[in-house]
Amino acid sequence: MSSYSLIQRPRRLRQSPSLRSLFQETSLSINDLALPIFVEEDLDDYKAIQAMPGVMRIPEKRLAFEIERIARAGIRSVMTFGISHHTDADGSDTWQDNGLVSRMSRICKDTVPEMIVMSDTCFCEYTSHGHCGVLHGDVVDNDATLANLGRQAVAAARAGADFIAPSAAMDGQVAAIRRALDEAGFTDTAIMSYSTKFASSFYGPFREAAGTSLKGDRKTYQMNPMNRREAIRESLIDQGEGADALMVKPAGAYLDIIRDVRERTELPLAAYQVSGEYAMIKFAAQAGAVSERDVVLESLGAIKRAGADLIFSYFALDLAEKNLL
Repeated sequence: MSSYSLIQRPRRLRQSPSLRSLFQETSLSINDLALPIFVEEDLDDYKAIQAMPGVMRIPEKRLAFEIERIARAGIRSVMTFGISHHTDADGSDTWQDNGLVSRMSRICKDTVPEMIVMSDTCFCEYTSHGHCGVLHGDVVDNDATLANLGRQAVAAARAGADFIAPSAAMDGQVAAIRRALDEAGFTDTAIMSYSTKFASSFYGPFREAAGTSLKGDRKTYQMNPMNRREAIRESLIDQGEGADALMVKPAGAYLDIIRDVRERTELPLAAYQVSGEYAMIKFAAQAGAVSERDVVLESLGAIKRAGADLIFSYFALDLAEKNLL
């Protein structure tokens, strides 16, 4: 028997699984997750991404099969990234009605019409130089890129994309895309803005996944990871330009930013658990240092707890197929 007269005993609510479940404050379900996918044209078979164990480049000819599989698992949304074999200085394949961007959206919607398709809207996978827009010398031309983002957005919307998801990090990109969509008659096509996107070292494995390389870096258009006030400002600017949902990218190292943005907006807020976050968990689990399942669920739960309504995660399909949520 205790000799202490303690009024506050928080452990009373932790004594059994039922009690812990009853008083759990944050819940995570498959409905909270969206799956990013990589689709390569002119590819004969699935291609493993060495830096992201378990993730494959999907051959375009197998995309319909994969979308059916993803839907059967219970996932409701995908973000499409293309690996193009038709690159040029401007990424012009992205605004062709039969270019890879359009074909991905068309295949997804034709195969599973109820799948919410978010078309990543950028140029790094489609330009010969690997930057996210029109390059003049060593500098990305912001306003010339805006015009091309509008063209790409309209092509994706025409092919059936539900969301345009601009990740190019150009000033004014949401306003330019909203105007282009509205003028083309796509007033119901929504914008999922990468509104607070940091120039992060956590993107490393993505470059292998998407086949991108570039001279220099993206620090003139992506955000300084050390800037908190600017992070809030960036998302509020995109809200003012007409974004339908906002995003913080990466997620795990920026939980404070997710919370900051959540407290400043009523818009839906997404967070992107990026390739480096995925790879660190995978390799740590392979080394026996952590339990993959437990760390995945804890990390995703932390992102949700911080304020995200939707999480983009490469773990989504595995969690869904194994009924871990």
